[in-house]
Amino acid sequence: MLESRNDFNGKNGSGRKPSDPEALLSAYSEAVSQIAERVGPAVVTIQVKKPGSLSTPGWGTNGESFGSGSGIIIAPDGYVLTNNHVVSDANDLMVSLADGSQFPAQLAGRDPDTDLALLRLATSGLPAASLGDSDQLKVGQLAIAIGSPLGLQATVTAGVVSALGRTLRSISGRLIEDIIQTDAALNPGNSGGALVDSHGQVIGVTTAIVAGAQGVCFAIPVNTAKWVVPQLLKEGQVVRGYLGIAGQTVVIPPGLVRGLQLQAANGVAIVKLMRGGPADRSGLRPGDVLVVVDGQPASSVDAIHKILTRKTIGREVPVVFIRNQELLRGRVHPEAASTN
Repeated sequence: MLESRNDFNGKNGSGRKPSDPEALLSAYSEAVSQIAERVGPAVVTIQVKKPGSLSTPGWGTNGESFGSGSGIIIAPDGYVLTNNHVVSDANDLMVSLADGSQFPAQLAGRDPDTDLALLRLATSGLPAASLGDSDQLKVGQLAIAIGSPLGLQATVTAGVVSALGRTLRSISGRLIEDIIQTDAALNPGNSGGALVDSHGQVIGVTTAIVAGAQGVCFAIPVNTAKWVVPQLLKEGQVVRGYLGIAGQTVVIPPGLVRGLQLQAANGVAIVKLMRGGPADRSGLRPGDVLVVVDGQPASSVDAIHKILTRKTIGREVPVVFIRNQELLRGRVHPEAASTN
């Protein structure tokens, strides 16, 4: 826990009452400073070399381009958490620590569906950040962002948790759930950096801003990273199930919802089937509208994505669907889908 020289149950060391605005501002300033001092050494700058159309001085003349982002050291033995979009398609990765030391990095794994990636440095004894619990966040609480915007290493900005439960569309097309919105200032290069709470624990991985807006920034919740990282360590990717369909969310006519006693007013219409895929083999057809998958309402394409976890792979999954205004039941065996 952070040590504070301010006592909010009485007087502080200067003799001021806790309601004194100067004392409160001083306590806030000291808290941010302590958190930056504690967590800052665990936040790194990632320099990325990628194939490109222009040559860049200092990176060779083979039509390569470069960029930079941020990362969080999450283990002393050299594991760095960052965004997938920072490191995808990279030819070369170099990580700079807060003390100025540099290390080449290897990609240990990535998950485009959550926009997270894990790097490995060939070193140990590194300062590692402590991971918090994003499920315990409350709107309005202090949020501190640490990263390398525009290549400016160890930049600290502060704000609050503006909202919870937002969603973002990943590059793979799936929704990232439970996104944290903050007004802690983020800029290009902050991607992959740390969003930290008042206890100095990482609560999110800063990932996106809204172009043209001010103070509307987003972070992937750290609890999502806690679920993804072990799978990246083990397999280098997150394995999910897939049905082999192209689907579209549709509204089911109210009369049909009542007549069939459906749980939801939306379903997923099958637009196209992958020949020989799980859905094709199960007897589903284009035009069928999925309404239940594995006992859960299939109210949208994203809802089906959430249902198709690793646990569904290879087992018999019941489905309920509408065909010619009749409610039918079937079974499908989802297969593993690699996102790399």
